[in-house]
Amino acid sequence: MKLRRRVAAGFAVLCLLFLALVTLQLVVGDRLQTQHADRMARIDWMADSNRSILQFMTDAETGVRGFQLTGDIDYLRPYDTGRAGAFVELTRLIARAPDAGIEKLVGDERVAVDRWLYGYAIPIVNAGVVDTDAARAAHGKALFDQLRTANGAAARAIAAERDATVATDRRTIGQVQLLFAGLAVLVLVTGLAMAYVHQRHLLQPVEYIRQTLRRLADGDLGARAEQTGPAEMRAVIGTLNDLAAEIQRLLTAEQARADTGEVRQRIAAELRTEREDPTENGRRLARMLGAALGAEAVYGQYAVGRGAAFSVSWPENAPALAPDVVRRVRAGQPGKARDVAGLPGALAVAMTGDDDCAAGLLLINRPARPDWTDDERALVAGLGRDIDHAIRQQRLALRQSRLISELRVLDEQKDVFVSTVTHELRTPLTSILGYSEMLSDGGGLTPMQERGLAAILRNAHRLQATVADLLLLDRNNERIGAEAVPVDLAVMVTGVHDELAAAARSKNVDTTLEVGAARVRGDSVQLERALRKLTDNAIKFTPPGGRVELCLSAEGPNAVISITDTGMGIPADDLPGVFTPFHRATNAMDEAVQGTGLGLAIVRNIIAEHGGTVSVRSALGQGSTFTIVLPALATVAA
Repeated sequence: MKLRRRVAAGFAVLCLLFLALVTLQLVVGDRLQTQHADRMARIDWMADSNRSILQFMTDAETGVRGFQLTGDIDYLRPYDTGRAGAFVELTRLIARAPDAGIEKLVGDERVAVDRWLYGYAIPIVNAGVVDTDAARAAHGKALFDQLRTANGAAARAIAAERDATVATDRRTIGQVQLLFAGLAVLVLVTGLAMAYVHQRHLLQPVEYIRQTLRRLADGDLGARAEQTGPAEMRAVIGTLNDLAAEIQRLLTAEQARADTGEVRQRIAAELRTEREDPTENGRRLARMLGAALGAEAVYGQYAVGRGAAFSVSWPENAPALAPDVVRRVRAGQPGKARDVAGLPGALAVAMTGDDDCAAGLLLINRPARPDWTDDERALVAGLGRDIDHAIRQQRLALRQSRLISELRVLDEQKDVFVSTVTHELRTPLTSILGYSEMLSDGGGLTPMQERGLAAILRNAHRLQATVADLLLLDRNNERIGAEAVPVDLAVMVTGVHDELAAAARSKNVDTTLEVGAARVRGDSVQLERALRKLTDNAIKFTPPGGRVELCLSAEGPNAVISITDTGMGIPADDLPGVFTPFHRATNAMDEAVQGTGLGLAIVRNIIAEHGGTVSVRSALGQGSTFTIVLPALATVAA
């Protein structure tokens, strides 16, 4: 703060001196020049006026002499103008005389003018005749000589006044220039003083700072700057030294973290290496940990499955851990490194277990250096967590493999079950349908018997459709192959609409159809089955007075079929699983709407086999929209 005030004060003084120098040069110099010009102009005017007096009087004298020689009165005109002009100039010159000396000389000149006029010129002019008296002429010449002498004395006085004025102004200008030179020297001295202060208090400490930064940049982390200069610069240098010390500390810590990171990377690489013998993996990890941390012994106990527990130690001749130590370590918080009571220099990390696997541990014994640093503790804790994570991953992999095997067996059993059920159901269904139709055609039945027989036929057909759906769903995702042919979707959509229009009318449901030109390649029977199931569902779940819309359009490279109804809709919680086999919406079950939950799953499989997608948008109580998107053929017939 002091240095800043000192530099600011010096800079302010330097600016003030410079401004004073410039201002004085402009103001004083201009004023001196103006005053000198005014005085010289007045003196020049006096000299010109004095010369004009002599000239006027010479003209008057010439006119008088011409009149004496010729007697011509016209020669008196210069006399009149010269006399008048001389008196005017004499009056002005006396009034503006700068001092009494010049005023007296001008007065003497006027006296000489009066003597010549009244002693010589006026008597001749007033007489109006030529005067040939030589004595009078000589007297007039003598009087005019006196006039010239007085005029010359005044001219010399005026010239002397000029010389004095010039000398005085020169002295004044010299004094002012000396003053300016003194101010310039003062400005220079102030600037040199500020430069000295800047050099001593700023540049030298800044150079120390620069050298220190250069050494730090070159890798000399122990470089420190000498604290010199004012308090502010010493504070800056102290801050720089603190920063250098902090950088050295951080780099040292970063190097330590890099070393620990390298150890963790090697451990992680070893954990990712799959070996047939888990015990060998454990020994390699223990050997790496012992070498990296300078330990005398490393112990590890872990389990990857029920009955698959392992215990390793490094070196092989390391003494076994006491059961009490193992029990206390396992009881600790998993993933946290902590000292082991009764075992100086030992650091242990507990590992998690579960119902099938006992908890594990990692213990590193270093009695020669029992004081573990925070970084080493963090490293051991992190390694323990990494090893624990890898072991959990192995457990999950084993359990996943076992689960996949069990699911594969269940899937095979499911296929056998579906095949057996459908086979066992089809034969009795054929008999039931056949005999029921024979009974229906035979006649002779009572109304009650006819109603019972109609129920048998209806439910047998329903069971037969369910068996067909099971068979279709269990085709193991057969792809469309040689049977794929171009299919005119407009014809197919129109046929499905016309086929189900009667069912819609019987339920008092309006149907609308909007068809564009679109063709796809695929199995027309399967595509029609999928479209029929969606349309039948729309009619089934739409109450009387509702509306079902079928729309076919071509959108870019795709053919899009949408089936929109105003039915009960699907709850938001049921939408994610709506295409899952045997899944039924909760509101459909609450309303006791019949169905097996297989239709939408079959639709999804059929559309997927044709390379398309099927999606649904629905709001509870507002209806649903199912959208089928299929890749269209490149050309469409007119």
